[in-house]
Order: sequence, then C-alpha cells, then structure tokens
Amino acid sequence: MCDVRSFCGLRYNLQLIADPSTVITPPYDVISPEERSLYYHISPYNIIRLEFGEEQPGDSPDNNKYTRAAATLNDWLREEVLIREQQPALYIVEHRFPYQDTKLSRWGLIARVRIEDFESGKIHPHERTYREPAVDRLHLVRSCRANLSPIMGLIRTEKGEMSVYLRELSRREPDVSATNSNGVRYRMWVVADEVAIDRVSMFLSDKDIYIADGHHRYEVALRYQKEQWSSNPSHTGDEPFNFVMMSLMDSQDPGLVMLPTHRLVRGLESHRIAHLEEKISPHFEVEELLPPLPTIDDTIQSWLRTLGKRKQDGTVLGLYGLHEQNLCLLRLRRDADLRSLMTEEELGLWKDLDVVLLQRIVLQSALGICTLEEETSHLEYTRDGLAAKTWVDTGECQLAFFLNSAPVSSILDSAAAGRRLPQKSTYFHPKTPAGLVVNPLWD
Repeated sequence: MCDVRSFCGLRYNLQLIADPSTVITPPYDVISPEERSLYYHISPYNIIRLEFGEEQPGDSPDNNKYTRAAATLNDWLREEVLIREQQPALYIVEHRFPYQDTKLSRWGLIARVRIEDFESGKIHPHERTYREPAVDRLHLVRSCRANLSPIMGLIRTEKGEMSVYLRELSRREPDVSATNSNGVRYRMWVVADEVAIDRVSMFLSDKDIYIADGHHRYEVALRYQKEQWSSNPSHTGDEPFNFVMMSLMDSQDPGLVMLPTHRLVRGLESHRIAHLEEKISPHFEVEELLPPLPTIDDTIQSWLRTLGKRKQDGTVLGLYGLHEQNLCLLRLRRDADLRSLMTEEELGLWKDLDVVLLQRIVLQSALGICTLEEETSHLEYTRDGLAAKTWVDTGECQLAFFLNSAPVSSILDSAAAGRRLPQKSTYFHPKTPAGLVVNPLWD
C-alpha cells in the first residue's frame, strides 16, 4: 500500500568533515533560539544554516533566510562539502540513547516515500496542525528544493519484524557515526545492494504509514507536489517531488519511547479558574498529594512517578496551581458520563487517552478554551515538569497539567480511524537529526 524507494542522497563528505557530530541538529521545531546560536558556532558547515537559518536586519524577498539556505546548499555542493550518493540507497539509522536508568536502542529506515493524500488511507496523520509552521517550511522547500530532515513514520507490525530485519542489514561497521549534546548516538549504514532494497520495499508495500513526527513537513510536501504538477503537466509520477524523505520505524520496536507534553494555562480571567474544581467534579475525583519534598527536583520526580503508578487504575491527570503548592490528582470517575462531550465513536477511541480527556473535559468544557485563538492565547506546552512548576510559581502561568504518555497502539488506532488528536499530543524521543542525509528534489 505504500511505495518506499531508495534514492541518491546528499551526505557530508567525511574527508572534509572529520566529526559528523558537529554538523547534525535536531529537527527545526524543537530547537530553541539559544540552541540555534550554539549550532551556528559549532561548525561553519552545520546543517542549521539550511534547516533553520537566522533572520537578519534588512531581509527582503530577494535576500532572506530561505534564499541564504539555498545559496549555502549550492556552495556546499560546489565545494564538495556535501556529495551525492553514486547509487540509489536506503539509510538505516540506529539511535542509542539513555532513558531513565537504562540505555535503549531504536532502529529507523530513511527512504523516499510516495506522497499520498490523506484520503487515500495509506498515510495517516494523528495530530492537528496549524498554518504558520507549514508556511515557513514551504518557503524553505521552494528555495532549496530538498528535504533537509526526515519525517518520522511508524509501521505497524505484529512482532517487530521490521526492526529485526534492519538489524540484519547492519551487521558491519556503520558508514557514519555521530553523537548529539544529550548523549544520543546515531549510527548509519548506507545500503545500496539492489536485492536488499527490493526486499525492504516489498516488505513495506502492503503496510500503512502513521506520521509520528513531522505533520507540517508532510503537508508541505503535499502542497509542493501539487505546485510541481501545475508547473509540469506532463509529469510521470516518478519525479522526486512525488516523494518525501521519511525515517520509518517499527511500532513494536522496544526502543520506541513516547514522552508526554504537559499543558500550562495563562492569562485566563480569575472567575474561570475559581469555578474549575466545581465544573470538573461530575467527571473527576480530586485528590491532594502530600506536601512537596525538600527539593523541587525530588518533588517533580515524586509527582510524575505517582502519576504513572495511578495510571494503572484508570485515567489520571496532575493539576498544579489550584491548591497552593500541592499537586492535585484528577481521577476520572468510573461513572463519569462523557456522552455530552464525545460521540460514541470518539468514546471508543479516546476514553483512555489522557490528552483528549484533558482537552475536552477540562480545557474546553470547564475553562472555555475552545477555539484556536483561545488556545494560542492561553496555552503553553512543555515536556519539562520542573519548568511547568516553576512557571506557575513565578506567576507566568496560572495552572499546570501533568500528563502520562499515551499507549502507541491507541495513537495508531485513532489515526487509522481518521481522528486527529490535539496538537502536541505526542513526543517521540529521540528525534532523527537533520544532517545525516538530505533528499534532493531537483532530478
């Protein structure tokens, strides 16, 4: 059902770039302004100059971060900082990373994937997206005519067969090794063997793809494809603009880690906050935890551990800011009637998804944060529990909602049914970086 192909990628010339660790970055949407400045200074050839360029005073339609990215890409090709693969290849990437008290490994396959409209039922989004980031990425792909970082897609298997096969294809020394600032080690193998490529493509041909990360970039790829169709009415369907670079991963990979993104509320009228507990009482029981521990870090870790343990007994949310400096646990009542807030189909899909219950029952129904404009004005997001607590303590935000991570299977079930979750419902860790390979769209 999906068309996965090899391609002649652009890779850093390892004769000029001694340490690939100096030229990779995370995807643009998780890079802070401070991190962007750091990447600029690590190396003059860091991919940040293409992936997430800086705006400058005096920028114009003819000279801006997008045109500079394209000029830099052309310079690097001319100077052979980036070189083209001589044969079409697939790129296998192992992600080795510390997680909690252990080390994990996750496998991915970077390839070209045929772009499909969502209505085709072959590629499934799982989150809502908003317009502005997509506009930024569209300007970049128009200028550079390349995919600079891969979209993350999940393949549903029964027993992790895809991960096993990728391991089998990487039983030699990797072609590229790099480590990021958080201690994540990436090892990449270039697979140009035609028999192996055909075998991988055949294995994936009857699989659906679930977009795990990179919804904006996929929507940009769809729009760019249609623009190219208009400019090339005699297109055959095999041109590079009909494909997008993806890092495909097995949904059953034991190293697949999905972290929660906590929600913060700011700028609401005081009366909305004052009546919150009353409004959610038909649906949630409120339990106040013991007072905070001596240090903030110990307190946060204790809260999150308790939240995770209580999840075994049903849906539970953490709420900070309502009862002074204590955390409240919001436990979904067993007799809660959610039919006024969700359809029967939605209940079947989402009753156990904390992020949806928070959105529908608390944020929308109880606090009245219902529109995109309201969300933009009153919601903040963070994966850092300490930051969430601090922002409430300092008065920057009024409330912090702590979440458990959702089951991957529930996310995929929702996507398969065509139902999109609220934005920032998932965060897969770690990201596949930009800079390992670039997918050119001009040949």
